[in-house]
Amino acid sequence: MLTHLSIRNFAVVKTLDIDFNQGMTAITGETGAGKSISVDALGLCLGERADSGMVRTGADKAEVTAGFDVKQLPGALSWLKEHELDDNDEVLIRRIVSSEGRSKAFINGSPVPLQQLKNLGIYLLSIHGQHAHQQILKNDQQLSLLDQYAEHDKLLNSVTHIYQNLRHQQKQYQDLLEGQQQRDDRRQLLSYQIVELDEFSLAENEFIELELEHKKLSHSQSLLEQSQISFHQLYDSEEFNALSAVQNSLERLIDLQEHDASLTPIISMLNEASIQIDEAASELRAYSEQLEIDPMRMQNVEARYSQALDLARKHNVKAEVLYDFHQELTQEFADLKQDDTLLDELKQQLQLEENNYRVAAQTLSDSRLKAAKSFAKRVEKHIHKMNMAEAEFTIAVEFDGQGTPNRLGLDKVSFMVSTNKGQSQDKLEKVVSGGELSRIGLAIQVISSSNNNVATMIFDEVDSGISGSTASIVGELLRTLGETCQVICVTHLPQVAARAHNQMFVTKFSDNKTTETHMINLQESERIDELARLLAGDTLTESAIANAKELLQISNS
Repeated sequence: MLTHLSIRNFAVVKTLDIDFNQGMTAITGETGAGKSISVDALGLCLGERADSGMVRTGADKAEVTAGFDVKQLPGALSWLKEHELDDNDEVLIRRIVSSEGRSKAFINGSPVPLQQLKNLGIYLLSIHGQHAHQQILKNDQQLSLLDQYAEHDKLLNSVTHIYQNLRHQQKQYQDLLEGQQQRDDRRQLLSYQIVELDEFSLAENEFIELELEHKKLSHSQSLLEQSQISFHQLYDSEEFNALSAVQNSLERLIDLQEHDASLTPIISMLNEASIQIDEAASELRAYSEQLEIDPMRMQNVEARYSQALDLARKHNVKAEVLYDFHQELTQEFADLKQDDTLLDELKQQLQLEENNYRVAAQTLSDSRLKAAKSFAKRVEKHIHKMNMAEAEFTIAVEFDGQGTPNRLGLDKVSFMVSTNKGQSQDKLEKVVSGGELSRIGLAIQVISSSNNNVATMIFDEVDSGISGSTASIVGELLRTLGETCQVICVTHLPQVAARAHNQMFVTKFSDNKTTETHMINLQESERIDELARLLAGDTLTESAIANAKELLQISNS
């Protein structure tokens, strides 16, 4: 619950410190005194937009601090712990706005972004403004109020989760579908290219081998002639050959070795040279014998080698990587076929997920329909007490099983009412007057709020358009709500203010230079005077005071 509110240089408030108690607290005051300033300050603490106009004239900044006791709020405690902002069972929220319009936010002394204020605020309090009645004329707000009353968060979250999955799959499917024409064109081109390359069927490393063989065959005549000449000069010539020359030199030096031992290393080298020449000649003879001049083979190699070069030029790649290029095209073609398979699979998954969504949406709709009957019955009971005895109120829940999926399901919710006997029901905005809308709206807000887990509810002049005995019923309604949670109500009605457990008075002071707003807790005697003022105006009469005492006595009985 809200325990304390401190305001510095905010609007017309210079300084204000207020302690709040459990139960229902009424805030009253003269018109224009600034009764709603505390509500605006709390809104700022909960992350509402700030601007320089909020800073009191002449001040360099405005500062608002709100303290909350959260020991009975497990949602708030869990959120604070998750974000490492917990500090026992208390929360201190501070918001500073500079005269330039810049703002800073703090939770328990730690700086935080505004979104975290909003996220935490959901667990701390709810504010119902004076224009809230107009909001309930909208179908989306009616749906939200029904869901709030029904407390079927698990069903709603399930529908939202399935819807998000459905949207993701729809995007995947649409992206693939939009690219299908491009894939078809690409696949057609690849098919032509791959058929051509498949027909050529170049093996891995084949081009390198072709290139080597092509060079060899192109010079086969020269290779044969030169190898035979070399063999003749090394070994076979009768006039002179290298092997005979080395062997003759070796024989002469061996005879001289006994005269000079230093010839021994030279003899060894010549001996090795003789062996090497003999082996080389043998290898060269074998090479010459196996070397064939085959015109047919040359023609085949020339043709395949040229075709490989032509294909490489055609596909704008080097011939050395033609094989790898062929494999890449084949893989790309397979991937494109896989995309078509994936498209079919996604279409089936999409149908399955959409069926899951409609089943979940139907379950949610059933829950809404059940809650709508209970909710409508309670609203009707309350408005009967507020001088609308013949009114009939129902909530229509229309399920569109073939509708377009959205995160809230497939229901259209409409609040239906008839205010007089014999009158057929119609939508709220077509039937009720402004005063009737205020009564129905207040009943709806109180009943829907009583089902949530927020400890503090603020009603900012939501009783406008209500008077007399109806106002007493409204006051009783808010007081009853205040028995189970903290209710803060800004009001101009004495019948409502008298029902409060606590009352605060807002007054405005001006010295012709500056204006200040103050708020004070009223004691019982002060409450009587304020109630009398609300009843009779600024001039307090004995009759007004007596009526005020009676109102207060009835409320406390």
